[in-house]
Amino acid sequence: MFNPESADFISLDASEDQSNQLLKYLQHQSPEVLTRVAQSVSSEIKQIISQNVQGLVGVLPSEGFNVQVTTDRENLASLLASAMMTGYFLRQMEQRMELEDNLSGIGSLDDSDPFEL
Repeated sequence: MFNPESADFISLDASEDQSNQLLKYLQHQSPEVLTRVAQSVSSEIKQIISQNVQGLVGVLPSEGFNVQVTTDRENLASLLASAMMTGYFLRQMEQRMELEDNLSGIGSLDDSDPFEL
C-alpha cells in the first residue's frame, strides 16, 4: 500500500528529476494531501488493481510455494506506473458511473411539475 509518510517514495536520477514536472509537484505535496488521495480509492478499485498486479507478477498458492519475485528498477517502475494508471482510469470510470446513475435518476422525475421532487 502507498505510504505517504516516506518522503522519498519517488526518486529518479538527477537528470530525470529536472524535467519531470509531475514528480516535482508530488514531492511538494504534504503527507496529509497524499494520504487523502490514497484513501479516496474505493475497495472495488483496490481489488481490481490487486488482481491486475497479481496477474502481472504471477500468483501461486502460498500453501505449496515460497514465491520470490526479483526484478530491476526499471521493470518495477513500469509495474508501479501501470498500477497507478489503472487506478486513475478506474477512479474516473467509477465517477462516470456515479454521474450516470445520478443523471438517470433526474431523468426519471415526474415531468409534469419540474420543481416538485
